[in-house]
Amino acid sequence: MRLDDLDLRELLQFEPAGGILRFAGQRAVLLDAVALGLLRKQLIETLGHAGARALLTRFGYALGRRTAETLKDAFPWDSEDDWRRAGGRFHRLQGLVLFEPVRHEQPVANAPFAEALWHESFEAEQHLLHLGLSEEPVCWTLCGFASGYLSYGHGRPIYCLEAQCRGKGDATCVMVGRPQEEWGEEAASQLGYYEKDCLDEALTRVTQALKSTERTLKARKRELARTEGEDDSKHILGKSPAMQRVQDLAVRVAKVDSTILITGESGVGKEVLARFIHEQSARAGGPFVALNCGAVPESLLESELFGHARGAFTGATQDRIGLFESAQGGTLFLDELGEVPLSMQVKILRALQEREIRRVGENKNRPVEVRVVAATNRDLAADIQTGRFRQDLYYRLRVVEIRIPPLRERRDDILALARLFLVRSASRLRRKVSGLTPEAANQLLRYHWPGNVRELENTIERAVVLTLGSSIEPQDLPDEIRGAVMPVYTPGNLRSLEEVERDYILAVLDAVGGNKLKAAETLKIGTSTLFRKLKQYQGASQS
Repeated sequence: MRLDDLDLRELLQFEPAGGILRFAGQRAVLLDAVALGLLRKQLIETLGHAGARALLTRFGYALGRRTAETLKDAFPWDSEDDWRRAGGRFHRLQGLVLFEPVRHEQPVANAPFAEALWHESFEAEQHLLHLGLSEEPVCWTLCGFASGYLSYGHGRPIYCLEAQCRGKGDATCVMVGRPQEEWGEEAASQLGYYEKDCLDEALTRVTQALKSTERTLKARKRELARTEGEDDSKHILGKSPAMQRVQDLAVRVAKVDSTILITGESGVGKEVLARFIHEQSARAGGPFVALNCGAVPESLLESELFGHARGAFTGATQDRIGLFESAQGGTLFLDELGEVPLSMQVKILRALQEREIRRVGENKNRPVEVRVVAATNRDLAADIQTGRFRQDLYYRLRVVEIRIPPLRERRDDILALARLFLVRSASRLRRKVSGLTPEAANQLLRYHWPGNVRELENTIERAVVLTLGSSIEPQDLPDEIRGAVMPVYTPGNLRSLEEVERDYILAVLDAVGGNKLKAAETLKIGTSTLFRKLKQYQGASQS
């Protein structure tokens, strides 16, 4: 077979039944030129110019070498020369570039091994389309292909570079190929793109840059948490004296790696406090992994916590790490630990004591370096008496116990939390709701909140969705809150008249957007009286 007989229609076979496209008997795929252009753009943005060029050059080289191997054995060639020169024709048949060999009528000193004009280069076209004019040649894949094909065909390294390129403003692309030893020092930098080290160096730079960016973001996150972000995390916990004591204790214990047990009713914010402890600790850069133990079936809990080996049980088709390993270097939060069955309690105890776990189906132990924070809404001391909870695990968890009081015992937090949830919900739902009316605020204070902070958050989100105005009205609240009366006070939750008055004044001030004159008018008190009371509140909060 001669070179001129090469026909793409004979090289490509399509199998309609299987949807498989083959080139010279080998599976092939068709790629869209614009998609390749977009890929080039993303590679340059991600890896940089040098990294993208190295990657595309090496890809082209591998493709050219593979094509040469395929064509060599695909046909009975009349001569070796025809097969070696078939690469340029294949380029044209594929629509990559129009190949025109350069032939000199007279011998030329230092003539290149191969030389060709490349017309309508897809690579130059896509570079101009997506990235604009370049300062250097841009047909990296085509040069790599020609180099790979010629190197295989002639059994020695032959590298192709562009002397001219449409991608940098020349009238046409000119390819020049020479054996490696004939390229001078001026081409050494360009030949480096064919080397693996060039790509490795680019990828190393990208990896280092990503790690540096990640460290910067984490540091910035911690910095924000210490400034304005700190206020947000503390606001979500609350600002009442009871919660201030909780936060102070949490900050102290966060500095050490002791196990912590957080207790309190459902919805009081146990996971929020656990995250706060994590962010205040030296482990803030590590993962925070949370698990609601009561929501995982007993048969799956061990695998969820410790992981499993392939074949350990039906459906275990591959190895899987557990949450203890996932939280390596960070914090593992075990919520509702009181719901864990006794058979699992002993395994958790061993993991805490030995600081190692064993995956289901394995016979070797794996060390884990993780801080455990547990939480429960149960009375574990009572569960110990009834045999529902192990006493040794209880004391192992309860190195430090932090109890979060229910919302009804810290009514100073109700309006502060409600305002925070209102801002968040309005922003997320894109609603122009700015505050609470005095009447709505008063109803929030009257309600006893059996669902605690979680119920308050859901209530505010519902009100933001339903309100027709810019402020939440009593009619936007659920029926049980609208009908709430002043709570029956017991010796444990008595409040002074001054506290009740303060909450109501602040609620009115919030409802009128901070306008003190309008607030005084609504409260039917003089502005001087209002200013005096606000000054008293400010002084009390600072003391």
